[in-house]
Amino acid sequence: MARFKQSSKRSSSSARPEAGAERLSKSISESAQQIWLAGVGAFGRAQAEGTRLFDTLVKEGLGLEQTARRFAGDRAEQVRETVETGVGQARERAADTWDRLEKVFESRVQKALVSLGVPARDDLRDLSRRVDRLTAELQRQRGGAAKSGAAAKAAGQAPGKVAKKAAKAPSKAAAARKAPARKAPAKKAAAKKTAAAQG
Repeated sequence: MARFKQSSKRSSSSARPEAGAERLSKSISESAQQIWLAGVGAFGRAQAEGTRLFDTLVKEGLGLEQTARRFAGDRAEQVRETVETGVGQARERAADTWDRLEKVFESRVQKALVSLGVPARDDLRDLSRRVDRLTAELQRQRGGAAKSGAAAKAAGQAPGKVAKKAAKAPSKAAAARKAPARKAPAKKAAAKKTAAAQG
């Protein structure tokens, strides 16, 4: 019996390692299966939640894009208004500067003309009026004011021009009166002029 006990001890010792190996193998395969199932579950959940998450992110992105566009549009409007205001102010300044520059140029040209002795437009106008008045007075004193004024209007000339011609005529007459005081050759020259005018 002692032998039997020894052999049963031997068989139970050898059975123990086989049973432990079998349990270990069973435990590992159960763990591997649980890991596999956990991975499949995580994948399914990620797939389901990923679609929802993706849709949520798309909605948030659209909202942010619309907000950004509104902000950019408002900002662009403000920038455009600012630029238009600045351009308007620049135009006004340029126009003011140009006007000032024109006035300075005109005054300097006027000063240069005055320093050279060239009369201004107003001075010439006043002088022309004075000459016309003096001419009219001269014609009135001679009694030919009515005739020369009518002749000037008929000829289309200003009364001042007729008066100048009338003023030159007496000087020619005076020269003709002085001519007889000269010697005979002067009479020959006058005769030649008369003959040339008639011929």
